Amino acid sequence: MSQDSLTDNTEEIMPPALGLVEWFRPGEHARVEQLLADIKQLGINELRTGISPADYLASGGKDWFNWLIPTLAQHINILPYFTLSGAESGVSTYISSAPVQWPDVIQKILTDLGNYFEWVELQTEPTTEFTGMLSSVMKLAKQNGKKVVLSGINPNDHNQLSSLFTSEVLPYIDALGLTNFRFQFAPKATDWKGIIGKVQSLLNQNTSTAEIWITEAGFSTWQHDEFMQLQVFRNVLKANVARVYWYNLQDQDQETILEQNIDSDEREHQFGLKHADGSPKLLYRLIADYGITGLNRLTCIKRNVSYNPEDKYTVITGGAGFVGTNLAKRLLEAGKRVVVLDNLSRAGVERNLQWLHDHYENRLEVYVGDIRDLATIKRIMKGADQVFHFAAQVAVTTSLHAPINDFEINARGIINVLEAIRAQDNPPSLVFTSTNKVYGGLEDLVFVADGSRYNPSDKYILQNGIGESRSLDFHSPYGCSKGAADQYVIDYARTYGIPAVVFRMSCIYGPHQYGTEDQGWVAHFVIRAIENEPISIYGDGKQVRDVLFVEDLVDAFLLAQKHIATLSGQAFNIGGGPENTTSLLELLDLIGEFQGQKIPMNFGDWRPGDQHYYVSDIRKFKKATGWYPKHSVPEGVAKLYRWLCEARGIEVPADFMMLVESENTKVVVA
Repeated sequence: MSQDSLTDNTEEIMPPALGLVEWFRPGEHARVEQLLADIKQLGINELRTGISPADYLASGGKDWFNWLIPTLAQHINILPYFTLSGAESGVSTYISSAPVQWPDVIQKILTDLGNYFEWVELQTEPTTEFTGMLSSVMKLAKQNGKKVVLSGINPNDHNQLSSLFTSEVLPYIDALGLTNFRFQFAPKATDWKGIIGKVQSLLNQNTSTAEIWITEAGFSTWQHDEFMQLQVFRNVLKANVARVYWYNLQDQDQETILEQNIDSDEREHQFGLKHADGSPKLLYRLIADYGITGLNRLTCIKRNVSYNPEDKYTVITGGAGFVGTNLAKRLLEAGKRVVVLDNLSRAGVERNLQWLHDHYENRLEVYVGDIRDLATIKRIMKGADQVFHFAAQVAVTTSLHAPINDFEINARGIINVLEAIRAQDNPPSLVFTSTNKVYGGLEDLVFVADGSRYNPSDKYILQNGIGESRSLDFHSPYGCSKGAADQYVIDYARTYGIPAVVFRMSCIYGPHQYGTEDQGWVAHFVIRAIENEPISIYGDGKQVRDVLFVEDLVDAFLLAQKHIATLSGQAFNIGGGPENTTSLLELLDLIGEFQGQKIPMNFGDWRPGDQHYYVSDIRKFKKATGWYPKHSVPEGVAKLYRWLCEARGIEVPADFMMLVESENTKVVVA
């Protein structure tokens, strides 16, 4: 196991109560409602949140907290915390130039809101300077029937701990709150077992029955390292404590930081379980899908790549995706050693990775990491003799909303791969999957609606499809980033002599595909049909694509590597070709035949960059290698349909293949 792993994934976790740390500013009603929706999805029952005396006494502050605390308390257990650091002689702050006593402020809050929480937290350094203030406030909390947790304690600070156990506040403490420092930026293990043991020993020596909590733990994903956030989380849940509070739910966006005039390190704003745009990070998604206790059952999520110069391996970036899974399966069955690199950002792909891990663990190695991390890519390429680069941001729609992220993954990602390959004494060969979107919207071509599909008026294209000689015309940020990557691969082959080829892909489908509306639309259609959900069509549904079954694509990958010496530096259009085309409407009719009922549809506006027609001219690659697609559309879709049904525990009729054979005899006019 690599040193990057902070925990034994096979150990059964009995987790403490889990909470989140969030501070709400007055007026953030929408943010509160969103948090409540998130904690319901995550199954979290505890929330640690600050109550600022200044905000409480400011204009409108009392009304804000009188809404906030009861609203939260309807759904979650609240731990309010008060920061006493900086208080002098019992004065907490100045409001409207008038001194305000800390006990007075806290008594007001306890009187107004005390019915909504059982505990209060006092956060300070327990030194002589604050001992009198702490004991006064703690007594007040006890008089109001509250339990007290004292937090802000650095478990590695022996002097701080010693002063606590010799102070007069100890009798009032019901729990001690430890922290591993919120601003943790580097992958570093915290020795919670040793720390908790030391603190518990001190409690026992002082006959204290106080619980031990971790009131603030977290990890910043500023380097796109969501794996390490998961590992730090796993590690902290192994601590023998009563509660853990994780910092925090969502990253702050740059606009908010600028509006609030926050002058701080950008790393400090990326501790969330979600990105600033609200999309889930790996840890959030896994908790939502598997629960906290289910995290350790995902034994595939690890980093365990080892280098052996006598035993080279194949690297598949994005290898947990459905294409990567099918390729890895083929290679592993042939006895090849395979390294899968994937950041697991796509929902469901961890199931693919776990499946590979369960069936081929002896030859499979996994590195959960991000293509944007050059150090990671260089490390993995060290032992590679073949590389298949599939890791990408794959949706046009996503690129329109987040073009910078799209660029960093697709364009910067390929540079990392190429540079890591170029750094090797004997560079491994590379197959890169580009997209037909590099040809743009094909606006110069005329397409004619013919029944259930569009056909090109150009008879040559109708017969052969779109060839590699067509001019490049990048549309959408996605088209630009993938097109740039496409050209970088070709140029690195030419300039640096790297053995590399480009596949400009059409629509690929098959088992292990968890399709969405934005990508993997064939599987998405089948999934929606199986689940008896309507399907949204953008445009009129007559759009035509050539579709390629994934097993045929894997054949093409292996042939490309076999013939890399003669193919290097070239791009090839890869798809089902003119003999394997379907329109959206025709595909839904086929799926309807499998389902035994018509598939319900909703129609919407055309989307930017959506081609009326795209069919690959595959003759160039066929001539170079002898490859051709072996699966017809009905045969391939039937295999996908069967796999998706079986994955859901749905029984496929015994005569299903007879229906497929019947469909396969139908002639589709191209």
